[in-house]
Amino acid sequence: MSSQHQPARGRLNGTGPIAVVDIGSNSVRLVIYERKARTPTMLFNEKMLAGLGRGVAATGQLADGSVKAALGELVRFRALIRHTGCQDIYIVATAATRDAENGPDFVREVEAILGAPVRILDGNEEAYFSALGVTAGFWQPRGLVGDMGGGSLELVEVDDKGPGLGMTFPLGGLRLAEMAESSIEKASEIAEATLKDFHWPDLPPGERTFYAVGGTWRSLGRLHLMQKNYPLHVMHNYQINADEAIEFCRKIAVPDLEGVELAEVVSKQRRPLVPIGAVVLERVLTAMKAERLVFSATGVREGLLHSKLSPEMQAQDPVIEAARELCVLRARSPQFAEELIAWSDALFHILSIEETANETRLRHAACLLSDIGWRAHPDYRGEQSLNIISNASFVGLDHASRAYLSAAVFYRHEGLREGALSTVIRELFTDRLRIRAKVLGATLRVASLLSASMGGMLPKVGISMQGEELVLDLGTELADLDGERLRKRVGQLSKCIDAPVSVRVSA
Repeated sequence: MSSQHQPARGRLNGTGPIAVVDIGSNSVRLVIYERKARTPTMLFNEKMLAGLGRGVAATGQLADGSVKAALGELVRFRALIRHTGCQDIYIVATAATRDAENGPDFVREVEAILGAPVRILDGNEEAYFSALGVTAGFWQPRGLVGDMGGGSLELVEVDDKGPGLGMTFPLGGLRLAEMAESSIEKASEIAEATLKDFHWPDLPPGERTFYAVGGTWRSLGRLHLMQKNYPLHVMHNYQINADEAIEFCRKIAVPDLEGVELAEVVSKQRRPLVPIGAVVLERVLTAMKAERLVFSATGVREGLLHSKLSPEMQAQDPVIEAARELCVLRARSPQFAEELIAWSDALFHILSIEETANETRLRHAACLLSDIGWRAHPDYRGEQSLNIISNASFVGLDHASRAYLSAAVFYRHEGLREGALSTVIRELFTDRLRIRAKVLGATLRVASLLSASMGGMLPKVGISMQGEELVLDLGTELADLDGERLRKRVGQLSKCIDAPVSVRVSA
């Protein structure tokens, strides 16, 4: 196998690929990322449930069968790491490895196979990197982060300054199931007793958010999502009201999810652990007086990579950077997209359209994404763009914001007819974002006709208010761009903003 590859045209240049091997108490996972970036993109992702933590609480040893399975998978990971030409390899191990008496022997074998050092995270480090993963994956998160693995539970507060001090508890799914002898009732009692002395942070109203990290809790969230027939199957930033989440946890706290509706959406290997995860989650949400539960697809691995970035890169907006990457990979002219940001800034300012800071960043992201579907047949550019944006692995974005981005770019290609927009997207909207998506969609439609979606033209188009009228001034240099089709789209913009808009050619 060759370890040297010419970068595909669909790849970005930079440092990478980068491999992270995460040796957890339940799963062993390899994730290969494209490069070092604010929003690292996965090139490859594979896991196997080795169950290293099974039996550690009782015997103090990693079981021979689990060790053999994990090491066998790591040999495969080594071949994949070499084949993809990874420049950096990070290996982390968590509760099972650090707690087992034969953990050091296992680590030596791992290092011999992969040729890189293993970093055994202590409880505080595991909590810190989990919370840093949430910092990386959300826009300005505030609340409490919980990471439930196979061997331990980490809890740590997070705010605009980043993660606080964390604590670790022996409440991982595998460990708790063994301590409770698979009794749901006993597991609940152990969880309550273990957490009773934890000093729950005094979070102000509006910030009592619990960010749930870990495969067991994501499986629980997916079960809730499917039972609710939720329109978007994206787990990251999936939110549930805390009271509803507590009731759901109580409902599914039955052995192996027996009799639970749609239990089949949870893998057979996860089903014994989800009820255990439910009793712990119910205890945490109740004790912290949570207002909402939010599921995170980012955790220790993403937190580790985030820690490797410069402060300048850490401060970047994850949505803007992800949108910019897609723009570079897919748009006709990244220059046009950047010019569109400045042009829409000026237009929205002149029209005195009020925006929150979040709405401004979303508009900028929509500008960057506005032309990513251009290679599709014209009849399907809007639909393809909508599907890419609504299902992309964006972070720092809630589901209503996904709907806004998807709709704005859909309108840009398909026109502003309300009925044409997917019912899935309409269900996720707020009215405020729906209105702004139409205004932005109309703006994008005008800009695309003025410039053929190519750079260098928009900065020459003047924008001004003359009385109550918005004027787009082409000047003599751009006079030939005037025409019936442009004026029709300007008329659409006029209806959206409920103000007259005209095209002029000044001397």
